[in-house]
Amino acid sequence: MEDGGGAPVDASVLAIDIGGTKMAAALVEPGGRVGAYERIVTPRPPHVDAEGLWRTLLALVEKLPAKRLAGVGVGCGGPMGWPSGKVSPLNMPAWRGFPLRERLVDRFPGLPVRVHNDAVAFTVGEHWRGAGRGRRNVLGMVVSTGVGGGLILGDRLVDGASGNAGHIGHVIVDPDGPACECGGRGCLEAIARGPALSAWAREQGWTGETGKELAHDAARGHPIAVRAMNRAGWALGVAIASATHLCDLDVVAVGGGLSQAGPLLFRPLEDTFRAHARMDFAREVRVVPAALGQMAGLVGAAAFVFGGERYWTRG
Repeated sequence: MEDGGGAPVDASVLAIDIGGTKMAAALVEPGGRVGAYERIVTPRPPHVDAEGLWRTLLALVEKLPAKRLAGVGVGCGGPMGWPSGKVSPLNMPAWRGFPLRERLVDRFPGLPVRVHNDAVAFTVGEHWRGAGRGRRNVLGMVVSTGVGGGLILGDRLVDGASGNAGHIGHVIVDPDGPACECGGRGCLEAIARGPALSAWAREQGWTGETGKELAHDAARGHPIAVRAMNRAGWALGVAIASATHLCDLDVVAVGGGLSQAGPLLFRPLEDTFRAHARMDFAREVRVVPAALGQMAGLVGAAAFVFGGERYWTRG
């Protein structure tokens, strides 16, 4: 049997989620259920080179039980060449122009192998089986070490010219704001990503280190930590209001490490969004936490295979 995308419905997809902190792999069933699952901390130079990183990924995948496969779907940190699948993740310096898709095609001959940005995989997962299920127009956002996103319009993934449609992290929210690693100034990512937010808080006198510590201190009422969360929520709310007016969205699903701060982030986000989303149609949009947690990227990677042209149009 096959689904609408031509994939056998009695086979699983090998789904892979690759990031600078962790690599995860799972066998995902046609309905989106995550079966066997493995993960490992991503090794970093000088402890591993490009080939060592590839061998680490293969060893992870080979821990999964042998199953009939419908294909291989991958979400990987960017930037990357798309749809060629040559990857150069910013936080994985061992891979620069690494031919990830080509290597996977060699390892799994005869199967479709589809590699996209990890934030796109997150968005597809949330649209297919998460917070955006049943909605036709969804923006997914990952707020973590960086700020990434993906875009579903008319019930289909929008890739854009280079596969970067939905990259909301580089929407300008403050033209006089801090410099961004992209070379611009005042990008959402330059303000709201975890390391930037922690650095801003330290400049104000906070003595912690990580975004997780910052959220913990904000929950305890530390005034600088609270202001930092308000700052992130403000920046996110401005960016989402702009995206909503441009794309006429139904749902915005927000995930990633910083989103786990809950109301400390979502309350100022919602207040700012409502203050700036003034058109009647924009007021109907719901901004919600992601529903699938750490599994969203794996579920979305599987949908690249199971979802047919809804989520993949490049062969």
